[in-house]
Amino acid sequence: MRAPNDIGPPAGYPAQLLAVSWHALAQLVRTPSHSRRAEAARKLARHSLWLSATGAALVIVLMVAFDLTEIQLMPARGTPSLWPIRILTDFGKDEYVLLVLGAALVAVAFVAAGLHGTRRALLLGLGTRLQFMFLSVAVSALVAEILKYLIGRGRPFVGGQANPFNFIPFEGTGAYTSLPSGHAVAAFALAFAVSALWPRLRVFMFTYAIVILLTRLVLLAHHPSDVVAGAMVGTVGALAVRYWFAARRLGFAIRADGTIVPLPGAVSSRLKRVAHGASAP
Repeated sequence: MRAPNDIGPPAGYPAQLLAVSWHALAQLVRTPSHSRRAEAARKLARHSLWLSATGAALVIVLMVAFDLTEIQLMPARGTPSLWPIRILTDFGKDEYVLLVLGAALVAVAFVAAGLHGTRRALLLGLGTRLQFMFLSVAVSALVAEILKYLIGRGRPFVGGQANPFNFIPFEGTGAYTSLPSGHAVAAFALAFAVSALWPRLRVFMFTYAIVILLTRLVLLAHHPSDVVAGAMVGTVGALAVRYWFAARRLGFAIRADGTIVPLPGAVSSRLKRVAHGASAP
């Protein structure tokens, strides 16, 4: 989020809230301005192509050689002792992840509207990062929903058999939305987004994502190839959103070779010196 500070006489709280909200949205669609965005776009294209090709090849291999074996080894669906896994898996549900991030964004807007100067700028720096995490998950989840509908892969044992090649494209019901796994998409998009902002959390976040992936297999909600496809979609989606932010100097900087790196956090002295928002220098 980004908003002008102390322009003209102080406005009332509703006007300040409207201004904060408007600028938070407007910064996302403004014209890209970073001089190195072309280099970053080329690097994004290479990485996305490599990830997509590798992921697609792995999905095909798993579908042919491993999916059937894996789902036959899992405990029966509905096994009472799996209740902790059913609770744990919900931490990767895209609706819940987006609800938490959305609530945090709303809270930041309401608090920032009552602040001014440096304190508002520091809080809006956090808001920009929350926007990045929210959109990384939301964009990836939207792409996943489109793919689910187009592919129409049956979940394990739908139709009564452990058939990994049970496809009815455009079917649209929950029983035929197995590929890609929505939980894996959300978990890996969030893991990448948080790691992109705070690299020291990388091990923790990707451990979380892998745990969510495993819960989907244990619960017989997905085939192994489904969760691999979900991890790929979530990662590529978050990569694309990171480029969108970096090209607009929001939360990220672009090095000369096109590498995108996070800007210093809200508590850093650098952001305090540029207390006009969370945009890149």
